Amino acid sequence: MKRLSTLTLLIALTVLLLAACGAKKDNTNGGTQEPAGSPTAEAAPGQAAWDAIKASGKLRIGTEGTYAPFTFHDESGKLTGFDVEIAEEITKRLGLKAEFIETSWDSIIAGLDAERFDTIFNQVGITDERKEKYDFSDDYIVSKAVLIVAEDNTDIKTFADLKGKKAGQSLTSNLADIARENGAEIVTTDGFNQAIDLLASGRIDATVNDGISFLDLKKQKPDLPLKIVAEAPDAARNAALFRKGNEALIEAVNGALAEMKSDGTYLKISEKYFGADVSK
Repeated sequence: MKRLSTLTLLIALTVLLLAACGAKKDNTNGGTQEPAGSPTAEAAPGQAAWDAIKASGKLRIGTEGTYAPFTFHDESGKLTGFDVEIAEEITKRLGLKAEFIETSWDSIIAGLDAERFDTIFNQVGITDERKEKYDFSDDYIVSKAVLIVAEDNTDIKTFADLKGKKAGQSLTSNLADIARENGAEIVTTDGFNQAIDLLASGRIDATVNDGISFLDLKKQKPDLPLKIVAEAPDAARNAALFRKGNEALIEAVNGALAEMKSDGTYLKISEKYFGADVSK
């Protein structure tokens, strides 16, 4: 009887041990563990690149540093400007330090290709050609071509009124095409500043130029006797530029930018440089 009880006890212990081993096997090889290759086991697109940036503690930003009011050096030599402040605020909200790497415009995109920086903040226009090779953040500057004339000019009110008038334009600019298509006589200029000088002195009748640049001009020289009489319907949208494969970083940047627009920080920076909201 005693031997039978001992045998029964041994059988019971064996059953318990087998059950425990089976449960352990289920927990380690099956059950709630995700199978390899399942969607939840995969990293988000661009996550590795974003993790590397976070680990470095800084965001490397390509910018010109010579393109006021977007990116330039103030009288003390400090790098500043609209794009610079937008980039700094976004970077701060991402918990990173902004490291600006100044590069001429002609080589700035090549610098992005060479991974000298992670992104470019420099009023980069969103174009279909660029979108084939690069990705953009949400746009944060919207600029339109505007028709600028002397304050006392009553003859020119629309682009069509340029017919037979002298318009100061840079020949390599698409703005010159607008003036030419409307019948203007093109007077060649080196750029915005020269066109404004010619217009202010009465040597030309008008200039088709960048609306953002004119806002900055009027903020610096509010008494300049010039005015905008017409605005082109199509807007040029500008954003931060990224290499392909940085989806997680772009998502983070867009989130910070949306917060800035929502809490009024973006508007404050915009009004500081342009006296207006340049996001729309």
